[in-house]
Amino acid sequence: MKKFKTNLLAISLVAISVISCAKHEGSTMNMETSNVATEAKMVSDSVSVAASQTVEGRKFVKTADVNMEVKDVYESSIFIEKKLQELKGFVTSSNLNARVLSEKTYTTSDENAMLVRKFQTENSMQVRVPSENLGQFLTFINDKKVFLNSRIISAEDVTNNAKIADLTNAKLAQSQEVIDKMKNDKDKVDLINQNLSEQQSQDVSNITLADDLKYSSVTIYIQEPSIKTAEIAVVNTKGVDQKYQMNFFYELKNALQQGFYFIQTFVVGLFAIWPFLLILGAGFYFWRKRRKLEVTSPKSEE
Repeated sequence: MKKFKTNLLAISLVAISVISCAKHEGSTMNMETSNVATEAKMVSDSVSVAASQTVEGRKFVKTADVNMEVKDVYESSIFIEKKLQELKGFVTSSNLNARVLSEKTYTTSDENAMLVRKFQTENSMQVRVPSENLGQFLTFINDKKVFLNSRIISAEDVTNNAKIADLTNAKLAQSQEVIDKMKNDKDKVDLINQNLSEQQSQDVSNITLADDLKYSSVTIYIQEPSIKTAEIAVVNTKGVDQKYQMNFFYELKNALQQGFYFIQTFVVGLFAIWPFLLILGAGFYFWRKRRKLEVTSPKSEE
């Protein structure tokens, strides 16, 4: 009985140890899983951190350049345009085209043929998106990629530019007050015109800077990694050319007619130059006669 109790106690201790180890391992695995999930979330969130960053007291002009491969260029282009509308953005240019890699025509019959064209579809887009939504927009289009070739995000700090613009505006306003107090003469007119010109130039710079701060410019180039083929039914031009290349009897009839017309033309031409032929004939006649006299004279002398 005592031995039985001892064995039961030993078994209980072993069971408690096993359960404790299992709980510890389960807790360790849960912690590792939680850490992996946290790291994955951090990586996902950091995809567009350069585009979504904000610093108190600083102003950034943000731009992005994305080059990636997608499964379907047309479908991805429509998706991007819809997301832009949802985020209050807009498209400034979209150039979708099929880049032809090769094409060949295969004859299927005397009249028909098949044009097989290999191509890749691509699209180059220029879009503007509100700067506060740039990170969200880049995350949306990132979901459409099958391979990301490159992504360049730029956040130019223009805080000093804005401060300089404010100082310039204040200086121009002070200059205008001083000019207004001057007496009216030619110098005052010249100063007024110069100040107005500088003010207009500064206004344009202020408008451009404000627009660049409000909207970020994004250049997007997407293409399909796979090569597509298009089969287009066309006319067999070689068969048509061979069919109408030559009609023997028709060409023979034309040759006979052209020969007859040539003889007619030749005869008419001879009649047209009959004076020349007459002179030529007379000259030839006298030459032959003189030739005979020259031949007979030596014989008579002998």
